[in-house]
Amino acid sequence: MADSWKITGYAPKPVVKDALVTHEDALDWDIEVILSGREEAEDKPDDWVIEAWYSRKPTKADKAAVAALFANGAPALTIEKLPDEDWVTLSQQGVEPIDAGKFHVHTPEYPPLADPDIRSFCIPASQAFGTGQHETTAGCLAMLTAMKQRGVVARNVADIGTGTGLLAFAALELWPHAMATASDIDAVCVEVVEYNSNENDVPMGSRHGQLTMVVADGMDDPLLRARGPYDLLIANILAGPLVELAQDFADAVPPGGSVLLAGLLETQEAKVRRAYRRAGFRLAARLVNGDWSILWLRRRSGR
Repeated sequence: MADSWKITGYAPKPVVKDALVTHEDALDWDIEVILSGREEAEDKPDDWVIEAWYSRKPTKADKAAVAALFANGAPALTIEKLPDEDWVTLSQQGVEPIDAGKFHVHTPEYPPLADPDIRSFCIPASQAFGTGQHETTAGCLAMLTAMKQRGVVARNVADIGTGTGLLAFAALELWPHAMATASDIDAVCVEVVEYNSNENDVPMGSRHGQLTMVVADGMDDPLLRARGPYDLLIANILAGPLVELAQDFADAVPPGGSVLLAGLLETQEAKVRRAYRRAGFRLAARLVNGDWSILWLRRRSGR
């Protein structure tokens, strides 16, 4: 069995969360390295630990890459060799399943729910839970469920910055006859989405009820543009890109259509909402999950 190693640092919750957000936008991050953040202990909710897991001995460059995630100086980082166990399994310990809306999201270490009214999705923690942002995922799943309950009809769906494909899978579960397109700027996500779709019985393809995957920076892809307009566009990314993409999303969503935005801290919500108000959207609903805002916006008929 290969060696297992870990880089560990301790810092206040906001500091670790900011580092995890920075990691989300780090295009040069080694995809074989799993990064996670969590509470140091249940009785210390504001004291967090950041951990990077390796199947080899970390180098000085590895340590520097973790340190670079901290904008105002990294905490003390330690390197330790772990017992002879599967390092991926070790990195996933403590990752509890997510229950949100009609969905249950779990890692392979947990079984699906037996409840026929709940749709379980199995997503490896190294893909979906290593960012410290599962509150945004859970919030989106809850909001998608609420949108369906409130009568939203989605015939054409796009999930921009899909990552694992999870939110696109959830949209197809709620609107099984929709056209669905998922995109991500990282080409690695193509294999990830295809693997997860196979594991979760989500059909890939270009027809209604199937998911098409493309690699794109925002809306900059001819197939992504050609398959629009989208009456439901989902983007669980970061506040900065959400602001930059406001007009592009408006051009891709018809009047009355919806966008579901997440990946923004509650403190960033006002800036995002201003950008989308200028682009012709109005707020339909919002929820706050932890420190994160999830926004459902609808495009107005008049611009």
